[in-house]
Amino acid sequence: MLKKTYSDSEPVCQVTFELPPEVEAQTACLCGEFNEWDEASHPMEQQADGSFTLTLTLEPGRAYRFRYLLDGTRWENDWAADDYVPNLYGSDDSLVQV
Repeated sequence: MLKKTYSDSEPVCQVTFELPPEVEAQTACLCGEFNEWDEASHPMEQQADGSFTLTLTLEPGRAYRFRYLLDGTRWENDWAADDYVPNLYGSDDSLVQV
């Protein structure tokens, strides 16, 4: 799930990325164009119920491709992404538009 909060005073958007407990993962990392698809730079915080969350500040006026890396091996899309776009690996990337 994606939650977007736009700043009234600055040209930024706080985007909260959330994964439900149903992903049944021990770890989750957010990877995308905003971090050059780095598999370790944005670990998500696991909540008591098994869900994961992470908030990033992104520049509005553009779209960003992203995916979640679960347990270091399993790639998942966001089920509530703004859109999906094909990638070079034969699958889709999630898209967040800010």
